[in-house]
Amino acid sequence: MTALVILIAAFFTAILSAMLGMAGGLVLMGVLALILPVSAAMVTHGAVQSVSNGWRALLLRRFVMWRTLGFYLAGSAMAALGLLAVQFALDRAWLLIALGCVPFLVWLPAGRWSLDASRPVHGVAAGFLVTGLNVIAGVSGPLLDVFFQNTDVDRRAIVATKAASQVAAHGVKIAYYVGPAIAVSDSGLIWLIALALPLSVAGTTLGARVLAHMCEVMFRRWTNRVVTVIGLVYLEMGMAELLGGG
Repeated sequence: MTALVILIAAFFTAILSAMLGMAGGLVLMGVLALILPVSAAMVTHGAVQSVSNGWRALLLRRFVMWRTLGFYLAGSAMAALGLLAVQFALDRAWLLIALGCVPFLVWLPAGRWSLDASRPVHGVAAGFLVTGLNVIAGVSGPLLDVFFQNTDVDRRAIVATKAASQVAAHGVKIAYYVGPAIAVSDSGLIWLIALALPLSVAGTTLGARVLAHMCEVMFRRWTNRVVTVIGLVYLEMGMAELLGGG
């Protein structure tokens, strides 16, 4: 039953991510955190999301902002080097609370910060901060979205570039948690990930077709609303577990 829930979640969250550019990873991380040890959840999430994001970037490759991606990768590499010096992992209650807080980043006032991932300094900062948050909380899509609020491109370029950049962030997360995950898991986790990957590809393909028919206003409006509701649910769950002692 546990495996079935994870496989179903991998498929439907891939659809959601392909439609909105995030949210799917947020939902999947919460599902995995409730079922698996935190380190195993991080590795499973990273593997599934790497394939989902990688396939999404491939489907939309002609829209990827390659120069912007280069800035992001430079910042991501800096974060990876910094993370080599520390070993850090939240327990499940605090992980859920962190997941609940992350979505509210989408409501940061765009005009006040004037962030634009296509600018070199902002792109490097995005790579550094997004990769770091991805390792700590498991997800970072809403923070990445903040850096695209003032980027004057259409929804497909945003989704494509975010997808390509998230492959790097999830790769760092996998490398960070793979040792602890192996220590607490058995070979069944590898088979589970292997089964989830093609479902993630199928869901991404279906979601990309829906994205092609969405208007810009609907895309931006529903992205913020969906992730905010998800965040409120995680906050309630995390606080309940923390106050209830697990």
